[in-house]
Amino acid sequence: MHKIRWGVLSTAKIGVNKVIPAMQGGTYTEVVAIASREASTALSTATALGIPKSYGSYEALLADPDVDAIYNPLPNHLHVPWTTRAAEAGKHVLCEKPVGLSAGDAQTLIGVRDRTGVVIQEAFMVRSAPQWLRVLDVCRSGRLGDVRSYVGAFSYFNDDPTNIRNVVEWGGGGLMDIGCYLIMTSRMIFGEEPRRVMSLVERDPASGVDTLASLMLDYPSGQAIGVCSTRLAPYQRVQVFGTRGRLEVEIPFNAPPDRPCRLFVDSHGDLLGETVETLEIPACDQYRAQGDELSLAILESRAAPYPLELSVKNMAAIDAAFRSAASGGWEVP
Repeated sequence: MHKIRWGVLSTAKIGVNKVIPAMQGGTYTEVVAIASREASTALSTATALGIPKSYGSYEALLADPDVDAIYNPLPNHLHVPWTTRAAEAGKHVLCEKPVGLSAGDAQTLIGVRDRTGVVIQEAFMVRSAPQWLRVLDVCRSGRLGDVRSYVGAFSYFNDDPTNIRNVVEWGGGGLMDIGCYLIMTSRMIFGEEPRRVMSLVERDPASGVDTLASLMLDYPSGQAIGVCSTRLAPYQRVQVFGTRGRLEVEIPFNAPPDRPCRLFVDSHGDLLGETVETLEIPACDQYRAQGDELSLAILESRAAPYPLELSVKNMAAIDAAFRSAASGGWEVP
């Protein structure tokens, strides 16, 4: 069976701890090389993870003819530049979210994709997660009635000033890091784009990054509200409300790869929860599912399952949220 041979730009934690181990077990994925700015770091990481090749520069990895595709988990401000360089080297790219620093930044990658002919996709692994596919099935089955409301929360605590998520010039902050998931999954639930966005944003006085944001998105079919923070206790939950029922996603974003996920469906409005049905989704590594889905598309010469056009629209909603925080009113993405 053919596999796509992947190279990894940098030894970022998300790659080392989550994405690489997942893709090493994939049906259509094989991790063959990793690069770092320090050759010794690349070598030690490759040795620890059983990756055959290591490089002391990103350029050397891109020049490797035995690498078909690149996973780019670099800091946010390097997503577009190094995705562009990878594409120009003839490599397909899976780029971590957010794919750019703005909708305009992300838009440039559409031109890069069309010019080079490679596949480029933003790494929203929840799209491929079986629990979210089940969520969509329930929402579209009519069991909840007409879906009218999305309510989401996503938070963790990180006040380390040296962490890349707390460097505003590098695209740090909660909206870029985790608020993007609230926006993306609400768009997925409604199957529409928001007509307008409103937000409140609180920033760290020293670093300038957003540490607390409350969002409202007005969709043609309903409304979404969400809160994200990098200075609150760790938590995540999504609820979807319809005219006849409610669905709750227990661990919507950091779904564990080694235990089942649970969805709760309430069709009776029992406030004590005694009639709530639990839907158990078998254990699945969503990063592995993402890698296999994209790799199979590449092998079959198909377009990216999650096209860049949708990534640009997600970034446009984030841009609108930042503008709303400044203007104090509704903003159109």
